[in-house]
Amino acid sequence: MQVLKFGGTSVGSSKNINRVITILENYATKDKVICVVSAVGGITDKLLKAGRLAQKKDEDYLSEYKTIKSIHLKLLLDLVPSKNKTISKTIEDKLKQLKELLDGIYLINELSPQTSDKLLSFGELLSSFIITEALKYKGVNAKRKNTQDLIVTNSNFTKAEVDFETTNLKIRDYFNESDYSITIVPGFISKSSKGEITTLGRGGSDYTAAIIAAALNVTQLEIWTDVSGMYTANPKLVKHAFPIERISYQEAMELSHFGAKVLYPPTVQPVLDLNIPIHIKNTLKPEAAGTIISNENNNKTNIATGITNINDIALLTLQGNGMVGVPGFSKRLFEVLAQEKINIILITQASSEHSICFGILQSDASAAETAINTVFEHEISIHKIDPIIVELNLSIIALIGDSMKNHQSISGKMFSTLGKNNINIRAIAQGASERNISAVIAEKDVEKALNTIHERFFEDNNKQLNVFITGIGNVGEKLIDQIEQQHEFLKKNLKLDVRIIGLANSRKMVFNAKGIDLKNWAAQFHHADKSTLEGFFEKATQLNLRNSIFVDVTANEAVSKMYAGYLKNSIAVVACSKIACSSDYKNYKHLKDLSLKYNTPFLYETNVGAGLPIINTLNNLVASGDKVTSIQAVLSGSLNFIFNNFNDHTNFHDTVKRAQFEGYTEPDPRIDLSGIDVARKMLILARENGGTMDIDAIENESFLTKANLESGSVDDFYKTLKKDEAHFQALYANAKAKDCQLKYVAEFKNGKAKVGLQEIPNNHPFSNLEGKDNIVMFYTQRYPEQPLIVKGAGAGADVTASGLFADIIRIGNN
Repeated sequence: MQVLKFGGTSVGSSKNINRVITILENYATKDKVICVVSAVGGITDKLLKAGRLAQKKDEDYLSEYKTIKSIHLKLLLDLVPSKNKTISKTIEDKLKQLKELLDGIYLINELSPQTSDKLLSFGELLSSFIITEALKYKGVNAKRKNTQDLIVTNSNFTKAEVDFETTNLKIRDYFNESDYSITIVPGFISKSSKGEITTLGRGGSDYTAAIIAAALNVTQLEIWTDVSGMYTANPKLVKHAFPIERISYQEAMELSHFGAKVLYPPTVQPVLDLNIPIHIKNTLKPEAAGTIISNENNNKTNIATGITNINDIALLTLQGNGMVGVPGFSKRLFEVLAQEKINIILITQASSEHSICFGILQSDASAAETAINTVFEHEISIHKIDPIIVELNLSIIALIGDSMKNHQSISGKMFSTLGKNNINIRAIAQGASERNISAVIAEKDVEKALNTIHERFFEDNNKQLNVFITGIGNVGEKLIDQIEQQHEFLKKNLKLDVRIIGLANSRKMVFNAKGIDLKNWAAQFHHADKSTLEGFFEKATQLNLRNSIFVDVTANEAVSKMYAGYLKNSIAVVACSKIACSSDYKNYKHLKDLSLKYNTPFLYETNVGAGLPIINTLNNLVASGDKVTSIQAVLSGSLNFIFNNFNDHTNFHDTVKRAQFEGYTEPDPRIDLSGIDVARKMLILARENGGTMDIDAIENESFLTKANLESGSVDDFYKTLKKDEAHFQALYANAKAKDCQLKYVAEFKNGKAKVGLQEIPNNHPFSNLEGKDNIVMFYTQRYPEQPLIVKGAGAGADVTASGLFADIIRIGNN
């Protein structure tokens, strides 16, 4: 004997029912089949809605009834297209009884639990009849047996308790005599010992199948649904979730209790007692392996088995100094909740006994609050305890697995992973079995939390980085290209999956929560939304993705003012712009403090030396206990390029124009030539070295003329360069006469900093600095005479983009 159960989706259309019939015919070639079926998908909800509308005297119940009727008549017509007059009359009669019941509810304005059970029973009765007739139409030796004749319960309507002794006897007597190849039985419904129609609770069709399987002691119970087994997480929320091949009964009950919809929790008990395996299969993909639930030792490689969640949770806290050391509070609390028939999902209590915290369904919160405040009215009035505290819009997430027991650091890994992604934990519960670690979090964070934990425990340590880029000029385009080119390498070798989720320029912005197609990213701007800094920030925070990184590739002060908001929302910041880090010291310190407070990286390596590891080297020196005594540097790739190419055979104007054309200068070259850019870089290095100075503390000896400095626009600036060519030629001639080169040098020593043009002798380390190269010499207590030198290309879109990319990868490796 084989017992199979098909859920509502599996019998939700004529196409799916034909799939079910094919499966049943194949199974019937091996042995007799008992097939338990649910109501047609969505019908139970429609029946309940119709009943509630009728109870409220809302005539829209008739519309719901007509929908229910049309769905079933269409199914019958599709599945039994000819010779179905008798069958149609049976269905019409059954639907007429449903209509009469709804009319009665409308007239008496009442929907009792008993009437509700009678109303909901129509779903399974109708579906099981239609499926049986479809089988007969195909020539299959099939019969329907009403489970109301087999399963006997008490009169606890809506969730009746089974009389197993009587029920098992009836099931065995009937099926031992049955000679039909396939017997269709409706799930969910039953009858009390008094003959009243009862139901086994929502999900009771699984329970029906388990009751029959246990009574007949079959070798395996199969539950067919619309997914390929129980998954490591909800696949609708976690893209990388995958089916669990084998799982224990206890793990299955934990997962199903905490929200996994594939299995109804009470289902497990009847078969568990007899060690009958349950096989979860997919009606839409019958070839898929599915999940086997049993007592076998599965020798799983993963420490955890799955993650699940329950939404719409309220967290209630009873607290007060008067509770400490006084017995009886818990008893009174749980008694009043039991009297109100309120189920407690999670409980935690502080060891101080000062508070008891518990989670319930949000729909029960108001009733629980009233009942608890009433029963503790006296204690509240004398301030012995506080009125009950109710928090809404929460969810419970749970990490589950038999192998978690006695395994070190599971909780630490789970909670640190959540913390790094700014997911606040409101309460924690873990049983002595260590099979389940539960946490209460905000419902808005559920998807992010599930993905974060799944990535940590189930994805071979692959880490997904979700990147948001503002500024798609020359550097921004190069960064996108580098991410696209290196995507597979990073995924394979560093276990990093770098996805660009948002892109914005000054006019438009685009988003894709699954990752923007980087081969075709520019075309997506044709139909993009209008770009605003606030809109980009709101979308990034609204998506609430794990391991999010905001990348600023602009030179816009308004963008830099958004960094604090990103950091507060645990979105890491990678800054190409020097504006924030060279702004007022209080702002710089505030951003650094936010980074520490929210454990969110704030990286800006490209602020000094583009892709060169200058800031990182300095940070490592300081972190290792070394003391930097002085810094000498050429920090402007653009100025180095200009002075390496300017001589008595060229003119200064054309050399600056060339540097701008090749992308070495800022869009406004005055920023480079005025020395302010180098001053900002030196300020950043001084601050990273522990200094607290602001920009006005740095001495800036400008080599420009007064006319150059006072020019009103970039065009005017270039005009003044032409007029003042003799000034620049004189600078070159003076240096040449001394056998020196012109270099724009930054210096830091004894807490003071200055920047300016210097004549560098040919034997100096700066003298052989070519092209756009930068060089930094760190003199420290460990490097007092021979400095630690960092040297290389310090300007250009490619190297700047690579510096930003390196910061992104560093965050991923953190």
